[in-house]
Amino acid sequence: MALLFSLILAICTRPGFLASPSGVRLVGGLHRCEGRVEVRQNGQWGTVCDDGWDIKDVAVVCRELGCGAANGTPSGILYEPPAENEQKVFIQEVSCTGTEDTLAQCEQEEAYNCLHNEDAGALCENPESPLSPVPENVRLADGPGHCKGRVEVKHQNRWYSVCQTGWSLRAAKVVCRQLGCGRAVLTQKRCNKPAQDQRSIWLSQMSCSGREATLQDCPSGPWGKSTCIHDEDTWVECEDPFDLRLVGGDKLCSGRLEVLRKGVWGSVCDDNWGEKEDQVVCKQLGCGKSLSPSFKDRKSYGPGVGRIWLDDVRCLGEEQSLEQCQHRFWGYHDCTHQEDVAVICSG
Repeated sequence: MALLFSLILAICTRPGFLASPSGVRLVGGLHRCEGRVEVRQNGQWGTVCDDGWDIKDVAVVCRELGCGAANGTPSGILYEPPAENEQKVFIQEVSCTGTEDTLAQCEQEEAYNCLHNEDAGALCENPESPLSPVPENVRLADGPGHCKGRVEVKHQNRWYSVCQTGWSLRAAKVVCRQLGCGRAVLTQKRCNKPAQDQRSIWLSQMSCSGREATLQDCPSGPWGKSTCIHDEDTWVECEDPFDLRLVGGDKLCSGRLEVLRKGVWGSVCDDNWGEKEDQVVCKQLGCGKSLSPSFKDRKSYGPGVGRIWLDDVRCLGEEQSLEQCQHRFWGYHDCTHQEDVAVICSG
């Protein structure tokens, strides 16, 4: 009877618990695949007690988050900032076989005697490490280059299609950012006959804000459960990443900014250009920090010639490359070369 009550409690006290990849997260680690384990319940995030927590449980968390293999079961109290006192410990006595796709599929109990000094942690391989610049868990297939194609996600070494249902340009922005491409310019349904009977459809009902680091961070319908057909496969097109250079100076890290488009170098208009945009350029070129040059210093490199490729560039300052910033469409501007951008970096 006690066992039956525990099973009913585990199922009935958490309606919708962990229904999507965003229902579990790792907090405080060096990357998104390491940290204190937290689960979402009724819109609130709470921790997991480490009573019974082992490497099999971590393996399930790693799988659900689209991370690599399970590498350890560190204590959750190692990760800063610590859980807040008012934050609850939601579950304990988690018991996974290690083959489940989500933590919700594992046996577990509602926490009743755990404090935050018993919070569980998880350490997974980081699929977005610098050794793998293009993450293995998402790709654009069958397109011209890796920045255009049908959206596919990887799960347990197999690639699956993503349904257009619920998809938006915000989700496309996340994919483009995750792949190191430029901004998202198109998303649509694309019937793909060769994909039929070769790819299962794994994801649907994506709900991204556009600010997520990876597609796996977006809420979605349950992984592996979809009523879509391949006529509803998602096709996304991102701008290709573009090369930058600083010209006209005596160093590689100072000069007039030029970007490469279709084999042609062109300048960038200084409308709305400021310190945040400088920071992104210096970061992308590996040139340290912006030295915030004066107007006179900026103009010392002279005007460019030929094409003016970009105008009205707006960055938040946290982007890793300039193509992730907002800007007008290529070649659209109301500038002359007297308004060309110049950047001076510390490197």
